[in-house]
Amino acid sequence: MRWWYRLWQLLSQVVFSVFLGLRVFGREHVPRRGAVLLLSNHQSFLDPVLCGVGLPREMDYIARDSLFRNRLFAWYIRSLNAFPIQRGQADLTAIRTILRRLQLDRGIVLFPEATRTDDGRIRPVKGGFELLIRKAKVPTLPVVIDGAYEAWPRDQLLPGMGRVTIRFGKPILPAEVRALGRDGLVDLVNRRLRQMQYEVRRSVGRTPFTYPDAD
Repeated sequence: MRWWYRLWQLLSQVVFSVFLGLRVFGREHVPRRGAVLLLSNHQSFLDPVLCGVGLPREMDYIARDSLFRNRLFAWYIRSLNAFPIQRGQADLTAIRTILRRLQLDRGIVLFPEATRTDDGRIRPVKGGFELLIRKAKVPTLPVVIDGAYEAWPRDQLLPGMGRVTIRFGKPILPAEVRALGRDGLVDLVNRRLRQMQYEVRRSVGRTPFTYPDAD
């Protein structure tokens, strides 16, 4: 791990532990080396940092292209392995970049809801991520962040204090992906994320969310 990345990771750990009571579970499911996809729910601007702060390896992060308009900020987030994607369209360049980085045994953090939640619930996963998972042929881990929405909802200018929990789930392996159809894979990712969120919220004393399309 590069010293620059490690420095910001350590600083983030201290800040998040003090102000957000950060707790991380399931790190053992994340391979220390080799290609891997992390699929996380999206609660706040803090989510990319939260996904990587407790891991013993560097991760790469997709960020919306508008964040790269400021040269200084673009340099900063690129130095921490962020790369741009165009929202609202099939960004073939970003897909090729993801696959190329996976071929180099990188870990990639994705937010398949494509935007931050309005109310803390997990939005349905966008179908385009299903094709990426199939093409990648690497372990895919569901990740749940809980508490970041309460600390920094999308209509709030600055973050507040809170209690944030991150849970890394067991990987969905390529063999499991091959056995599922398109809808089956999307449904599996949705169910895993929502079930993990339910378990996390119960464990910290928060009321679990309900979903109208739940079984």
